[in-house]
Amino acid sequence: MYNKTIISTDLAPAAVGTYSQGVIVGDTYYFSGQIGIDPATGILADSFGAQLRQTLNNIDGLLKSQHLDRSNIIKTTIFLTDLNNFAAVNEAYKAFFKEPYPARSCVEASALPKGAVVEIEVLAAK
Repeated sequence: MYNKTIISTDLAPAAVGTYSQGVIVGDTYYFSGQIGIDPATGILADSFGAQLRQTLNNIDGLLKSQHLDRSNIIKTTIFLTDLNNFAAVNEAYKAFFKEPYPARSCVEASALPKGAVVEIEVLAAK
C-alpha cells in the first residue's frame, strides 16, 4: 500500500462531485480535471475562450497551493466538447507552457460537468 495525501485548496474550485481536487503519492501530484469555474464565485464562464482561461487559472491555483509551477507539469489530458476548438487550445497551450512541453492527450467528449466546453487535468512531479 502507498501513502497518499489529499489536496484541498480554495485557490481552485471545490469539487463538484465525489472526488478530491488532487492526490499526492510520493513526488507525483494527480490533479482532478479543471473546468472554467471561478473559485471565488462558483460561476462557470460563458464562452469557450473565457472557460479556457479560467481553467488554466484554476490549474495555476492548484499548482500554487502545492508550491509548484507550470514547469512541474509532466502530462495533461484535455477534454473538448468540440474538437474544432483544438487550434485555440494549441495557441493557449503555447502561451501557458514553455518548451519542452509536457506530454498531452486531447479528446472530444460528448458532454462535460456543469455544461463546460473544456476540461483539463494535469499530472505534476517534484
